[in-house]
Amino acid sequence: MAAAGPSVFLLMVSGQVESAQFPEYDDLYCKYCFVYGHDWAPTAGLEEGISQITSKSQDVRQMLVWNFPIDVTFKSTNPFGWPQIVLSVYGPDVFGNDVVRGYGAVHVPFSPGRHKRTIPMFVPESTSKLQKFTSPFTSQCCVQARDCVIPQAGHRLRVQSSLALPLPQPADAPFCPQ
Repeated sequence: MAAAGPSVFLLMVSGQVESAQFPEYDDLYCKYCFVYGHDWAPTAGLEEGISQITSKSQDVRQMLVWNFPIDVTFKSTNPFGWPQIVLSVYGPDVFGNDVVRGYGAVHVPFSPGRHKRTIPMFVPESTSKLQKFTSPFTSQCCVQARDCVIPQAGHRLRVQSSLALPLPQPADAPFCPQ
């Protein structure tokens, strides 16, 4: 009898980065990427992307709407290192240079179905007084988390996703065979 190979399961994520609220900024774009453990591997779709630039709505909500699609499939042999989506929002400063307006991350939902997540965004702040003083003039801000403190979490980004975990093929198998 031949030895069976390791069993794998698939995780299919499709959805969109819908919108954001950054009342003090306009003309922003969004980047996303997935981070995951060593046993995980993308099998289809894009694991990173960049949206179009959007302007604030003219109503009182001042929403930035992207409706930026996400569609990716992963496979793994165990759930350790479950994928997370990491989002970064960028926009121009007064000199027209792109600077970070917010970072955020959330785990991909664990259960199948439609999910909406509002992700708190933060902007790192340098611990160096000199960097704090010169950053508005040099368009360089702190981007390494270990050198920074989180000054605020007041911005929000909305993500909608649909998650599908295929049913196991044999009735008694815990995961789908490869």
